[in-house]
Amino acid sequence: MTIRTYGDPVLRRVAAPVERIDEGIRETCQRMVEAMIRANGAGLAAPQIGVSQRIIVTDVRGELHVLVNPELVEVSDEVMEGAEGCLSVPGVEATVVRRARVRVRGTGLEGEKVEVEGEGYLARALQHEIDHLNGVLFVDYLTPARRQSLLKEYSRREREEVA
Repeated sequence: MTIRTYGDPVLRRVAAPVERIDEGIRETCQRMVEAMIRANGAGLAAPQIGVSQRIIVTDVRGELHVLVNPELVEVSDEVMEGAEGCLSVPGVEATVVRRARVRVRGTGLEGEKVEVEGEGYLARALQHEIDHLNGVLFVDYLTPARRQSLLKEYSRREREEVA
């Protein structure tokens, strides 16, 4: 399974809600977890594997979360700055400001309601992955000059890998 990279139109689409959790959705989630682990990522959203549905997985400090139709239901006023990268924009990172604490509500793979409260790195990962479901990438939080510089660096690295 290939992780879609910057420029792929699926990364800019708003993902559709999952209407029913069935075996196909469970298989997609399993493939997402496997892809995230293989890529040494802290999270992955379904659009990153070309599936435009509202599903995210995160694995922060050995704590795995699989959330269908996740939504941010509470965010702290406090913010944090930190380095952020993305499996869909590999090889580059930038400082991004995020909310320091969040509460996310979604559905688990057996149809149960799930709530995840996160702070620090987990809060960052949850916000980052939910952004993917809305067609937003971490580079969108950068100033135009910083975004252009980072994307030039990304393109240079991509060209070097192909050569």
